[in-house]
Amino acid sequence: MTSVASNTRIRLSGSLATLAAAALFCAISTPVLAQWLKYPTAGAPHKTNGTPNLEAPAPRTTDGRPDFSGMWAPEDNLPCPPAGCLDMRVPKEFVNIGWSLEGGLPYQRWAADLVKRRLAENGKDDPASHCLPRGVVKGHTTPLLRKVVQVPGLLVILSEANASYRQIFTDGRALPVDPQPSWNGYSSAKWEGDDLVVKTNGFRDEMWLDRRGSPMTDAAEMTERFRRVNYGKLDIDLTINDPKAYTKPWTVRLHQVIVLDTELLDYICLENEKSLSHMVGK
Repeated sequence: MTSVASNTRIRLSGSLATLAAAALFCAISTPVLAQWLKYPTAGAPHKTNGTPNLEAPAPRTTDGRPDFSGMWAPEDNLPCPPAGCLDMRVPKEFVNIGWSLEGGLPYQRWAADLVKRRLAENGKDDPASHCLPRGVVKGHTTPLLRKVVQVPGLLVILSEANASYRQIFTDGRALPVDPQPSWNGYSSAKWEGDDLVVKTNGFRDEMWLDRRGSPMTDAAEMTERFRRVNYGKLDIDLTINDPKAYTKPWTVRLHQVIVLDTELLDYICLENEKSLSHMVGK
């Protein structure tokens, strides 16, 4: 496990236009400098030699709950290709959210056929390729930073991707019965020991869960179990129950790692976007 602590971070320019063999982003911008990109993370534990102690116990709030606050990125679990790796690499789950499941995702027949077509078309209809929101699942796997801010009754996730946000309410409210469909849905959570269990409904139809085009429909309900293993690691057990698209519910575990001594940078997909004009079938 590693942390990121640098005053120069490579940023992406344009949209995700192709699924390369190494599953890398297709366009990389030149390094960008900003005022706060080298700024010490307050309260970070350190070893006697001065290096961050990522295995230190997870911090806790004043009421004794685990504190998920901090800057997070997906765990880097995709091996480098023979030619080497670029700075920002996508995890396996970004390409195929169900890669770790025996037999893969339990698609309904229509959903399996849809994924085959989307793969053949190289993901040209991926909402992210058109600078639309990625949704919760791809938000967990896209290698852009996210900041968690935890306060009583609410957990907010601020994302570099299109300078967006997600709200998870921990004030006991029930999920809406007939919600207006949205990209991130509506999230309400409760504590089960040290785990924060988040229930979400109200998604838009035809969401993409990964770059393969695994679908999620408006019938989906999602459960996330957030667990801060230690100071440097956050696990999320993600369960999708979508009977329209899948024959049964399925669960995957996602790993996030702490990112230290830096701050968020806006990543606005349409700013200086160069990819869309080159896409086939746009």
